[in-house]
Amino acid sequence: MKQSLRLGRVAGIPVGAHWSVLVIAALIAASLGGAVLPGAAPGQAPGLYWTLAVVTSVLFLASLLAHELAHALVARWRGVPVKSITLWLFGGITQMEGEARTPRGELEISVVGPLTSLAVAGLAFLMAAFMPGPRVVLSALMWLSLMNLLLGVFNMLPGAPLDGGRVLHAVLWWRRGDRVSADRAAARAGQGLGLLLIALGVAEVLFTSWAGGLWLMIIGWFLAGAAGTEMAARSAREGLGGVRIRDVMTPLPDAAPAWLEVEEFVSGVASRSHQSVFPVVAFDGAPVGYVTLETLAAVPPAQRATTRLDRLARPVPPERILGPDEEAAKLLERPAIGPMAALVTEGGRVVGMVTAQDLSRMVRLALLRRTG
Repeated sequence: MKQSLRLGRVAGIPVGAHWSVLVIAALIAASLGGAVLPGAAPGQAPGLYWTLAVVTSVLFLASLLAHELAHALVARWRGVPVKSITLWLFGGITQMEGEARTPRGELEISVVGPLTSLAVAGLAFLMAAFMPGPRVVLSALMWLSLMNLLLGVFNMLPGAPLDGGRVLHAVLWWRRGDRVSADRAAARAGQGLGLLLIALGVAEVLFTSWAGGLWLMIIGWFLAGAAGTEMAARSAREGLGGVRIRDVMTPLPDAAPAWLEVEEFVSGVASRSHQSVFPVVAFDGAPVGYVTLETLAAVPPAQRATTRLDRLARPVPPERILGPDEEAAKLLERPAIGPMAALVTEGGRVVGMVTAQDLSRMVRLALLRRTG
C-alpha cells in the first residue's frame, strides 16, 4: 500500500496514510456531526456537533494507528524488522520485512493489535461512564468506545488477512508443526469468511438496509480477494524454493550509459535492442536507475541531442538492488513498481535485471511447480 501522505515517525517507524483515509475521515465526521451526536444529545449548537465530530474522527484514526503500532513494536521486539505503517480505507497495514520465526512470535504479533483496540474501547467507555461533562462529549466517547470494540472483535475473526487469521495460522502451525498447511488453512478460512460476509450483505440489501448491506459486501469482497492473493503468494514462495535471482533475471542486459544523450543512445543501442526498459549505469557500471522507451519517446525531438540519460533515469530503491545468488523469493517481498522489479549487481556493477514481465513469468512457473 503506497503512502499518499507522510505523517512522520513514531518510535522510529515511518507512518503515513493512503488518500482513502481522507474519505473515511470525512464520512465519519459527516455521520457524527450530521446524525449521531445530534440524535444522542439534541439541542446543542451545530458548531459544537461538527467540532466534536472532527475531533472524534481524528481520535478514531489515532486509535487505528495505536492498533498498528502495537503490531509493529511487538514485531520489532520479536526480531522482525518493520518498514512502515500506512493507514487506509479499511484500517491500517504494518509492512514487515520478513515473518515471525516461531508460532508464539506470530501469535504475539497478531493478537496485540486487537487487544490494543479493546483496551482503547474500555478506556473510552470508562471515561464516558464516570467522567463528568456535557452529554454530547460523553456520547462522542461512547461512539469511540463502540467503534474500537467492533474493530477489535472484527479483527479477531478467524480468516486471513485479518489478525484473527494470523492467530489461527499460529495455532495451526504450533499444533501441526507444518507452516505450509497452516498457510493454506488460514487463507481458505479468509476466503470463506469473505464469501459469508458477501452473502450476509446481499441478505441485508434485500430485507433491511441497502447501505449497510453494500458495506458488508465490499468488506467481504476485499477479504476474499486478499485471502486468495495471499494463498497465491504463499504457493509462489513455496514453488521458488531453491531458485536464485540469477535463474530468473535477464543477464547482461543492454545498458544505458548515464553520460550519453538520448539521440545517440536511441540510434546506437535502443533501436537494435529487443528491450523496452534499460538499466542506466555510471562509468564504473554502478546502477543509476532505469529508463523506458516511453520515457525516451517523450523527449521532444529538438531536445534529444542535448538531454543526457541520467536526467531521465528513474531511481531504483536500494531494497530492489539485489545480488545474483540471493533467493528469488525475495522479489515477492518487494512488489514491482513500474516495469523494473529489480536490478542485479555483482561487485558493484549491473549484471542483470528483473523486469515486471520476468517477475510475472517467475510467479507463473512457481505456481506450476506447486500444482505439478
